[in-house]
Amino acid sequence: METVKIYHNARCSKSRQACSILEEQKVKVEIIDYLKTPFTETEIKSLLQMLGMKAEELVRKGEPLFKEKFANKKLTEKEWIKALAENPILIERPIIVKGNKAIVGRPPEKVLAFLQD
Repeated sequence: METVKIYHNARCSKSRQACSILEEQKVKVEIIDYLKTPFTETEIKSLLQMLGMKAEELVRKGEPLFKEKFANKKLTEKEWIKALAENPILIERPIIVKGNKAIVGRPPEKVLAFLQD
């Protein structure tokens, strides 16, 4: 089985649950702490393509930083990508990548279905 990447935040319970599921399934995993190793704008664009999402859909709207700086603002796709690259805490998590497909692992049970896909 190919290696699966998980963009992970150890402080997030959903992200920890997704890691546990991957471990239980004995999947080869590359864990990337995206807060310590932030995405580039190019990586975000590629990830969005794999997710089939717009940048704004990947934003954590409950995050205090979002409420302080971005709530009620209309940003373009390019501006959202730049904001996500500069503020990785705003990115929804965990993100699991297998091959050229990706999902946001919320709820964590989605990870199981994704692995069998």
